[in-house]
Amino acid sequence: MHTRPIPSTAAPLPVIGCGTWLGFDVGRNPVEIAQRGKVLETLFECGGRVVDSSPMYGTAEQVVGGLLAQRGDRDQAFVATKVWTRGKRAGIEQMERSMRMLGEPIDLMQVHNLVDWQVHLATLRDWKAQRRISYIGVTHYTESAYADLEQVMKAEALDFVQFNYSVAHRDAEKRLLPLAAERGMAVLVNLPFGGGKLLESLQRKPLPAWAGEIGCDSWNQVLLKFVLSHPAVTCAIPGTSRQDHMQDNAKAGVGEIPPRMWWDDKLPGIVG
Repeated sequence: MHTRPIPSTAAPLPVIGCGTWLGFDVGRNPVEIAQRGKVLETLFECGGRVVDSSPMYGTAEQVVGGLLAQRGDRDQAFVATKVWTRGKRAGIEQMERSMRMLGEPIDLMQVHNLVDWQVHLATLRDWKAQRRISYIGVTHYTESAYADLEQVMKAEALDFVQFNYSVAHRDAEKRLLPLAAERGMAVLVNLPFGGGKLLESLQRKPLPAWAGEIGCDSWNQVLLKFVLSHPAVTCAIPGTSRQDHMQDNAKAGVGEIPPRMWWDDKLPGIVG
């Protein structure tokens, strides 16, 4: 799988990861947990590392942490999670719970949806200095928050920023992606399929001949390669609960990733 450097350290990061929203919120169901274990196993076998979670995602952190502990090779994963509450003390308590479930240190701790970001970033910097976390960042998932996200990116020194970007939602190209490149911030892309509705509609259409030219044999891979065609994107983190979908997604991270100009005459056939 291709890798791209994290700008603040130049450490390589594989370009396809796994989001855990909804898909890993399975409680203590042993059958479901075992299936999610196969998802992580496939991610790692395909060369991926990033597993992104949050306290907002129900039992996802607990499930991920348990599976990584069971595997005994947690270092193979790049573990990203978030703080999603208000107040310094509440934030610390929440992050401590996340660390008990996921293990310590955490590779990336992010302020989820900019909730009380000023307060939490101060704590994150302290914890980074203590090497309890390796990287810090902020996240959001909707275009309505782009103006606020832009202001935080301009004002703060961050290792990572996470936001939505897809063929169906390209507003991030206007300011956020160029700003991330300018400020030296790695970009995690959530909702790379545009929330799923576009992918659902495309599944009813045959793949165009040009998809094979870039090594794609599914619409998932086409949509992910489009996201990766922007040079400011570090890693896309599509969520999935299925091993076969994880394997399919991971294929987008190998082979040719055409430059943005290549897509200009292809996009009308995708979103038109």
